[in-house]
Amino acid sequence: MPRAKTLRVWLTHKYSYRINGGYVELLEGYKLEIIGWDMRYDNYPSGDARLMFKDGKLVLEVSKHVPRPQKYPPRGILAVDVNEKHIVVGNSRLEYRVETPIERALHYKQLAERLQGKYSSPRYNSWLRRRGVRRRVSYYHAKARRIVEDWVKKTSREIVALAKRHQYAVAKEDLTGLVESLRKLPREHKVSLLILSYRKISEWIDWQCEKHGVPVVAVDPMDTSTKCPRCSSKMKENGYRVFKCPRCGFEADRDTVAVLKSRRGL
Repeated sequence: MPRAKTLRVWLTHKYSYRINGGYVELLEGYKLEIIGWDMRYDNYPSGDARLMFKDGKLVLEVSKHVPRPQKYPPRGILAVDVNEKHIVVGNSRLEYRVETPIERALHYKQLAERLQGKYSSPRYNSWLRRRGVRRRVSYYHAKARRIVEDWVKKTSREIVALAKRHQYAVAKEDLTGLVESLRKLPREHKVSLLILSYRKISEWIDWQCEKHGVPVVAVDPMDTSTKCPRCSSKMKENGYRVFKCPRCGFEADRDTVAVLKSRRGL
């Protein structure tokens, strides 16, 4: 049977709701007192809204019509290389590494799996009929998703803010092929988290760039970490995650190679 997880109603501006002073006026004469709001968008016209009952409070989410900012001509490229354990952001002048939350999120996924296994048998998943266990399993899965999504939002904002500060364009690998190849692997929790994080970080970088007027370009990930960024020769492994070019002698961590190669691949 379908269940409503959150009580919510969609409202049309001027017809279903309006903001008058410190109150939200709804149809049929209902008035809700406003106890706080984000004032940064007060000067922009309001659009449709969503009224929700959340954590014991009524929350009104109002869409705003904000004009799209003009994109600046970039002075350089800030390349982004996404891996399982960290993201590398940089170019020939700077380089930053950001740790991914995959292991932390995986911990909660495994807790949910162990709880499901404890209250299950080969014939019947009895945990589905235990309300307390079912809620705990749902909590662990939701916690894992929130860890990834919070990290994605924070990291994408920092990447785009760095690019805008230096007037760079953001170059990111087109991860469509990688995500599709991951989908063919056995559906383990780690694989599903990787798909979620790769897809979300790409989407949020695009959104933050659009929001702040930062140019963004997609780079073909083919051979970005194995070809020399100086002479484009095939590099050889020279230790754990270290590559060296036999032709020009350039040597660096494979993530640094990928960032530099992405920058030159435009």
